[in-house]
This record gives sequence, structure tokens and C-alpha cells, in this order.
Amino acid sequence: MSEHTDIGISRERVEEQVRRWCERARVDGRWPMLSDASSVAIAAGLLDPPTREILAARRRAERSVPSIGGFAAARTLAEERARWLAKNTKNKPGSALVYRMRAAELTKRLDRLRTIVVMSTDYYAHGVRAVRRERRDGIHLDLDQRDALFDALLHTPVPRQHIGGLAARTGLSVLDVAADRVAGVSKDTRFGNVGERASSMMAQVADQKDDVFADRYETLLFIAGTSYDRVNSSRVWRSEHFLVQRTQLDLAEELTQVAVDTNSLHDISTELDDIARVMLDDATRVQVATRRAALESVWTQLIDRVAALVRVADLVTRAEDDYSATDVIQRAHSLDNRIDALVSRAGNRELSADNTHFVGDQLT
Repeated sequence: MSEHTDIGISRERVEEQVRRWCERARVDGRWPMLSDASSVAIAAGLLDPPTREILAARRRAERSVPSIGGFAAARTLAEERARWLAKNTKNKPGSALVYRMRAAELTKRLDRLRTIVVMSTDYYAHGVRAVRRERRDGIHLDLDQRDALFDALLHTPVPRQHIGGLAARTGLSVLDVAADRVAGVSKDTRFGNVGERASSMMAQVADQKDDVFADRYETLLFIAGTSYDRVNSSRVWRSEHFLVQRTQLDLAEELTQVAVDTNSLHDISTELDDIARVMLDDATRVQVATRRAALESVWTQLIDRVAALVRVADLVTRAEDDYSATDVIQRAHSLDNRIDALVSRAGNRELSADNTHFVGDQLT
């Protein structure tokens, strides 16, 4: 990912780049999908505080969540099901059955994935004593909490093109064509429907060189999750020489807190948009405008926090490039000093954006 950023130059340039990506809802180039670990940390931002605390305790105890091969797959199926359910069948009687069958098939696939995540006896305690032990240790997730976690994972940030690409590879686009043809025959407007469909497909595949997202909030979470993955997957960062630094710097907790604030900001902004559409008097307009201004300051703070994560990821990636596995032991002391400086002002298991940027400035 270091090719996407030029982190070592200045704090302002990093913040501006992250802001530009978010405002366009587009990042430069094609980035890897988020890992299970970052997906769960982001999903925790949609859960209640007790469940978040249990997930954090499980992470510290190295108790993971069942994998389904990447939670982007579940997000893709959920998006595709929503698309079929939203199709207008009022004037397409011939296609209604196809739509219902496809939605039912996707629901079954999602239910199978839910069963894997929620009911696994390999990952969760299933005996009375084992459950009591996990509850005592603060790592037991009840069934309703696991269900809520799976629902939250269905919101894993995924580029829009990835969703479309998976749909094509799994044959969804073929069924879509078949359904539209049925609808076309029923309305006797076959060529008009084909033209409309072709236009829609062209829009979906436009500008495939970049990853594009639904909005700025999802873009921000994807950037934050990617930064977490870059650090968490680093051989240098995960080596025994940086055990102390890893305990000082809880990147997963920072990612979850970013997700909590981002989701809250998104929800409040949506409510303000709803009010703005129906407001009638000047006093309400002024109040909405004032609230929007306050929210922009929160957005700026979130940009700052995520930019700090990006800088940390770039510094760790640079360390990975500079020190091969055979050089780690010999150069550990030198790298220790750099990493110690990076985390020396970090708060209680939470990354401070000001601290991160300060250290980054010293390393330029």
C-alpha cells in the first residue's frame, strides 16, 4: 500500500490525501480486501459497548471469530439480495417469480454463513462449564450477540466494483439478464429494457482502475482498516523484538473507536438530511446549519485520526522494506528506538493522532 501514499513528507499532505479520497469516495488504485481481523474490529463499532468489550477481551485472549473466507463475501451477498428485493415487479409479472427465487437462494446462502459465524462449536463454548468459564473470563458471546456481530459484518467496507465483480463471477449478472428478458417479453419492450440494462452495466464498470465506495464514511473506514492490516501483517511489527510496543499500541481498539465515531456521525448526518428535506421555518434551517458545522469539526478529527493510522502503517511498511528477516536481530536496537519514539506518547492502549503525527514529523 505504500505506493498509494507519500507519508514521510508532512502531516498536512497525508491528511489532505485522506480527505480527498473520502470526499471523492474513491481511493487511488485497487487495494486488497480487508482481513477478518480488521473487519471484526470495524463491525464492533456497530455493536453495543458490552459486546465490544467482550470482543476486545477475546482478541486479547487470541480467540477469533469463525472465518468464511473473507467477510467481503457476506457483504456482497447481502447487497445482491437487497438489489433483487428492491426490483420493481409491479409492471413485470413475468419476472416476479425469478426475482423471488433469486432472493430466496441468496437468503439461504447468507443463512449458511450466519450459521458458521454464530454456531461454531470450535470457536465458542457449548458446554455449561465451558460457558461459565468463558463468562468468568469475560470472553463469552451469547447467541444474540453473535447474531448482532454477523449483522454488523454485513456492513464490512467493500469497493462497489468488487461487489459487481463478484456478482458477475458467481453468475448473478446472467440471472439478472434472464429476469430482465422475462420482464421485457411481458411488457413487449425488449429492446428498451436491454438498452437500459446495458447503460446500468456500463456505469458499474466505469473507471475500474480505482476502488470506489458508497460514501465518504465507508471510504474512511476502509482506509483505516487497510492501515490496520498493513501493520498487523508486518513481520517486523509482529516480531518478538516489538512485544512491548505492541502491548502499548492497541491498533484494533483505535480502529473500533474510529468506527464507533464514524457510524455515529453518519447516523446523525442522515437524520439532519431528513429534517432538512421537510423543514419549513427559518429557525429550523439555522439550527440544522449550526449542527452541520459542528459535525464538520468531528469529521475533521476523524480524518486526523485515520491519517495518523496511515502514517504509522507507512512507517512500519518502510521498516519492513529496510530490514529483511535476516537483519532484524542485528538492527533491532536501531528499529526499537524508532518504534519507541512512535508510541512513547500514546495513551492508555489507544493511539493518539497528535502523538503519531508528532513522531512522524521527527522521522522525516
